[in-house]
Amino acid sequence: MNIPPKFRWFPQARFGLFIHFGPYAIFERGEQVLMREAMDHHAYADAACQWNPQHVDAAQWARVARAAGFKYAVFTTRHHDGYCMWDTATTDYSSARQAAGRDFVREYVDAFRAAGLRIGLYYSLGDWRIPAMFEGPERDPAGWGRFVQYCHAQVHELLSNYGKIDQLWFDGAWPRSSDDWRSRELIATIRKLQPDILVNNRAGSSTKKPNADGGHGAGESEDLGDFGTPEHHITAEDRLWESCQVSTWRLWGWARHERFRPADVLLDMLCECAKKGGNLLLNVGPDAQGNLPATFVSHAAEIGQWLNVHGEAIYGTTAAAPHLESVLLGHVTQRDNDLYLILRFYPPYGELVIPGLATTIKNAVLLTTGQSLEAQQTPRRWLLRGLPTQPPCSLFPVVKITLAGPPTHHAWFEPGQWCGDPTRYTAWARERGTSVWRDGQPRP
Repeated sequence: MNIPPKFRWFPQARFGLFIHFGPYAIFERGEQVLMREAMDHHAYADAACQWNPQHVDAAQWARVARAAGFKYAVFTTRHHDGYCMWDTATTDYSSARQAAGRDFVREYVDAFRAAGLRIGLYYSLGDWRIPAMFEGPERDPAGWGRFVQYCHAQVHELLSNYGKIDQLWFDGAWPRSSDDWRSRELIATIRKLQPDILVNNRAGSSTKKPNADGGHGAGESEDLGDFGTPEHHITAEDRLWESCQVSTWRLWGWARHERFRPADVLLDMLCECAKKGGNLLLNVGPDAQGNLPATFVSHAAEIGQWLNVHGEAIYGTTAAAPHLESVLLGHVTQRDNDLYLILRFYPPYGELVIPGLATTIKNAVLLTTGQSLEAQQTPRRWLLRGLPTQPPCSLFPVVKITLAGPPTHHAWFEPGQWCGDPTRYTAWARERGTSVWRDGQPRP
C-alpha cells in the first residue's frame, strides 16, 4: 500500500478514542434516542438547551486516553440530533449559546492537543430536526439547498477555528447521496483549509441507487475519502481503514444500564485490527454530567498497562503474511523481520508450537518478562521452549521472534486449514501408513 507521507502517522498510531458526548446523554438511552423513540422535538430541544454538565474535564479525559495508550481521538461535534458542541455562528442550538455556555470542541481540542494526541472531529451531515433532510432535493429543493449550505458552513467553521485538525469523521449522510450533499465541493474546501487532514469515507454514497433497505446505509462513498470505517466489525480493506467499535455491547452514547465488554475483549479487538493492518477506534460515552464511566476507565487502564509492555507488537506493525498456523496461538503482527505472537491461548506445558514457518529463528523472547526462549526446528514446525507454565500476565502474553530473513513457509503449508490444495497433507498422513488399523499397516 502506497501511503502518502502526511498520512503515515495513522497506521503508526493504530489506537484511537471515539467520544460520543451530547445532550442525548440526559436520557441515558444512547445517542439516537430522539429518532428511535420518535420523541417530541420541542421536549427534546428544551431538555438539550437546559443541559449544563458540571463535570466535563477534557484534561482528565485526555489523561485517561494517554494512559490507555490511545494515540488520537475523535470527538462528536454534532450528532444526528443537530445539537452543536461548539460556538457556532450558524445557529443558537449549541452548547455555547444555551445553558452550558461552553465550547466543548475548544475544550477537547486544547486538552487533547496538550496531551500529545492527534485531533479528530466527528460531524454528522444528517440533522433529524430538518424536514428537508427527509424530503431531499427532489421534493424540497429550496429547503434542501439551505440545509446543505448550513452544513458546509459548519464544517468550514470547525476546520478554520481550532488549529490543525488531523482527521474529519463524517457520518449521518443517509438517505442522501454524495451528489445531493455536494460532497466533492465540500471535500475540496476541506483540503484547502486543512491540506494534511484525513477524511473518512462517509460523505455520502456515490450512487443514487439505494441499498436493499431502501437507503444509503452509513453513507459510505465508493470514491471519496482517505480511509474506510467498518462499524461493529473488523474487516480489512485495501486502503487505510479503521474499525469503529463500542466498549459496551451496542450503544455509542451514554446508557445507564448498558453492559461493558471486558478488557480482554477490547484488547482482542485492537490486536485483531493490528493483525489485519488496520486501526481500532474505540468508543466511550460520558454520562450527562461529563463523567467517563468508571468501568471504561478501569478497562482502558488495563489495556494501557498491557501496551506499556507490549506496545511494540501493536504500534507501527503491519499485517503479518500468513506463513505460520496461528489459530491455536492468537494474533500475529509483523515489523520487518520480527514477528509478534500475541497469545490468546497460552500453551499449557511451557512449549509453544509454530507450524508452517520455514525461516530460521535467530532469537525468541517472551516480551512480557524479557525471558529468552529456546528455539528448535523440526521438519514441519518450530518449537519454542522455556515458557512459564502459567500465563505471565492477566491479558495476552506476547512472544517476539526475530527471523534471519523475511518470513517464509514450508511448501506443504497454506494458510487456512480447510482450504487450499488438500494433497499438501498427503505426505504427512502417509507417514502413518494407509490402512484404517491403528498402525496404518494393512492386515492379511
